[in-house]
Amino acid sequence: MNGLVIRPYRPSDAIGLATLFHRAVQEGTAKHYSAEQREAWCDRPPTSAGWRARVEEAETIVAERDGAHLGFMTMDMDTGYLDFAYVAPEAMGKGVADALYAVIEGRAKVQGLTRLETEASLLAQPFFKRHGWRLLKPQEVERGGVKIPNAVMEKRLVRRFAAA
Repeated sequence: MNGLVIRPYRPSDAIGLATLFHRAVQEGTAKHYSAEQREAWCDRPPTSAGWRARVEEAETIVAERDGAHLGFMTMDMDTGYLDFAYVAPEAMGKGVADALYAVIEGRAKVQGLTRLETEASLLAQPFFKRHGWRLLKPQEVERGGVKIPNAVMEKRLVRRFAAA
């Protein structure tokens, strides 16, 4: 994707990423989830201190072009849990997620992680399968009394050692 920049998160990204997250849920997942499910998942861009803490305490990687946020991924580098993986609706299917994922997996390997885990939406599951993840179990999470299907997935990482 021409002009795409992948970089670490900056505190000034918090509001833009919250808006991107909301748009990705509301617009990007519309073919996979009902309006009721999308509203329960994310009815407005998050503004809480908890949101900011989740993106600031994790390893957060941001994709942008010309200063516009196109996507982001977060991973807990202690546990290997990939929490957020979102791309702006207009950038879906254009390599943004692939570029973000390459960086996040590379950092996980450098950190010495041997296993990654996530809870993938119906939209994200094919992406993760394409990158070597496997389905552990389908599940439903409940938010505000609304059940939202997703799946627990994992990827085992092979550690590669440099030749001496």
